[in-house]
Amino acid sequence: MASRSRLWTPKRSAPFRFEPCRCKVAGCDLPALDGRPIAVSYRTPLLVRQGRLVATGGQEMHAASFLRKRRLVLDGALRRDPAEWRRIVVHELFHFVWVRLGNSARRCWHELLRAEFAGHAKGELGWSAEWRKERLTADALRRPTRLAREYACESFCDTAAWLYAGAGRHPEFTLPARWRKPRRLWFIQQFGERAVPL
Repeated sequence: MASRSRLWTPKRSAPFRFEPCRCKVAGCDLPALDGRPIAVSYRTPLLVRQGRLVATGGQEMHAASFLRKRRLVLDGALRRDPAEWRRIVVHELFHFVWVRLGNSARRCWHELLRAEFAGHAKGELGWSAEWRKERLTADALRRPTRLAREYACESFCDTAAWLYAGAGRHPEFTLPARWRKPRRLWFIQQFGERAVPL
């Protein structure tokens, strides 16, 4: 007997076990996902300091992903804003995709970003990528610096959120349309009809 898909919504009680092959994210047009389950919980407020969750004195975040532990923690306040919840959830899920992409695909993504820099593309598809982009130079993007790697990952995740979360418009979507089209094509060519490894 085939198992039924479960729907993951902002109202779902936590903690929750997101099983990529059996769950759908409400309101999102995600491709098929494949991978081990991810433990999901909520925390209000969500504060992070030096990569760790803290009760006080940390930086407020929308979400925190712990890739090796297959764990995702979301700010409880997101439950009141379904559109923002979807955007953040898709962004965070694609952090798990990024680590499973493989070096060849990540190099191709870096090449796409270098072409954008060469064309003086301004803006991004999310603040997590944009603030890193503002600190980068074209020369720094060519070298394997931590900032360049972080920017590549965040731009990948923000692009996935723009493509799949069903947001349409958002104040953080500042990358001009002429630069969005190559990103959309990259995702189509990369993942095509196959399940996305999560």
